[in-house]
Amino acid sequence: MKMSKICLTAAAVSAALVSASAMAEGGVDFHGYMRAGAGISGDNGGMISESKNGVGRLGNENDAYGEIGLGKEVWNQDGKSFYLDSMLAGGSESNKLWSGQNPQIVQFNAQAKGLIEADADAVIWAGKRYYQRHDIHITDFYYWNTSGAGGGIENLSAGPGKLSLAWIRDDVDVKTTAEEFVFDSKTGTSKKQTVQKTESVNNNIIDVRYAGLGLWENGSLELGVNAFIPNESKSQKDAELKSENSYMLTAELTQGDLLGGFNKTVLQYGTNGSAEQMTTYGAGMGVKAVTNADKGFRIINWGVIEPAQNIEVGHQLMYANTSFKKEQDDHSVYSIVVRPMYKWNDTMRTIVEAGYTAEKNGDLRDGAITSDYLPNTMTGDKALSKFTVAQAWSAGSSFWARPEIRVFASYITDHENDKAFGDSKSEYNVGIQAEAWW
Repeated sequence: MKMSKICLTAAAVSAALVSASAMAEGGVDFHGYMRAGAGISGDNGGMISESKNGVGRLGNENDAYGEIGLGKEVWNQDGKSFYLDSMLAGGSESNKLWSGQNPQIVQFNAQAKGLIEADADAVIWAGKRYYQRHDIHITDFYYWNTSGAGGGIENLSAGPGKLSLAWIRDDVDVKTTAEEFVFDSKTGTSKKQTVQKTESVNNNIIDVRYAGLGLWENGSLELGVNAFIPNESKSQKDAELKSENSYMLTAELTQGDLLGGFNKTVLQYGTNGSAEQMTTYGAGMGVKAVTNADKGFRIINWGVIEPAQNIEVGHQLMYANTSFKKEQDDHSVYSIVVRPMYKWNDTMRTIVEAGYTAEKNGDLRDGAITSDYLPNTMTGDKALSKFTVAQAWSAGSSFWARPEIRVFASYITDHENDKAFGDSKSEYNVGIQAEAWW
C-alpha cells in the first residue's frame, strides 16, 4: 500500500513535469509601489500629514508604505492562458527602522483568458485582488475602488464597449447594544446591563461596469453600478440589526489627447451607507450596513496636461454633498489642488503644489443620538490650505516618471482653528522622500 502511494506520487510529479511544456515561457513579473522618507515640522517634531486627499500629497506624507507583487503566466496553449497574481502590502511610520504593521495579503488570484472562444479578450477571475481601481495620484484619492475577495468576468464584448461583472466580499463592523448579565466583582453578583458590542456583518458587493463607450474623437464614457448587500446572520436578524442595501452610481467621461494629456470628469451618486462616502473621500469599500436612507453625490474633474514643452500640470477639482434623513444637517466638501512642474532636463524637475479644501459639517439636530453611521459628529466649518515647493530627480521626464527622489518644503494653514497645530494655525514640513512604481 505504501509503495502504491509512492508510485502515485511519482506519477503525479511526472505528469506535472510533462505538462511544463505547455507552460508559458518567460520569468516572473515583479511589480509594486513604494514611498518613504523623513522630515521635520516646526512645532510638532516630526512631519505632519493633513488632509492629503483635499490639499495634495506632495510634502504631506509622513509614512513609509510599500506593495510588492509577483505574477506569472503559468499556462498558455491554443490561445488560452492562466495567470497567477499575488501582492503583499504594508506600511509604517517613517520615524525609525523597526516599526509598523505586519504585511497583508492584498492580492492572490487567478485570471483566465481566452476561455470564451468568441471573445478572446474576456478574462474570468477569482481570488483576492485590486479591482479596476480609479484614483487621482496627486491627492492619493481613490474614488472608485471595490477591491476584495471574489470573482467575476471582465472585458466582455458587449456592443461598442466592454462589460465587467464582479461579486466581491467586503464585511463591515457595526456597533450595537445588547442587554447582558454583567458580573460585579464588588458585590459578587450579576445584573443586567446595556453593553456596546461590535458585530461583523457579511457584506457583498455586486459590481457592474460598462467601459469604452466612444462618444467623439478621443472621448469615451464608463458607467458603473455598485450594490452593497448585507447578509445578516440569524442572530443578527433576531437582534433586529436592521441593515440596509446601499447603491453607488458612477459615470466617468474621459477626454484623451487634450493639450498633450487627458481630462476626466466623474459624477457619482450614493444612497444609504454609500452616501456618506461621497464627502469622506470613500471609494466603495467599507460601506456601512446600518444607515438612515441618506443620499449623497460628488462631481470630480481631474487630469494632467502639457501646455508647453517643459511644463506639465496635474489638477483636482471636487465638490461633494451628503444629505441625512435624521440626525444631522447636510455635510459638504470641496477641494482644489494644482501641481505644475518645470522640467530642467530628462532627470531633474522643480515641482509646486498648491491645495485648498473647505468643509461644512452639518449641525446635529435636536434629539440626535450619535450613532455609528454618522460620518462625523463635529460641527462647524473647516478650511485648510497647503503650499509645497520641491526639487526632484526622476527616471525620465514624464509627469509619471518614477522612481523619483524629491526634497521639499511645505506650509500648511488651518483657516478655521487658530490652535490647530499646538499654539498656531500654521505649520511647515521640510523633508526628503522617494516614490516609485514598477
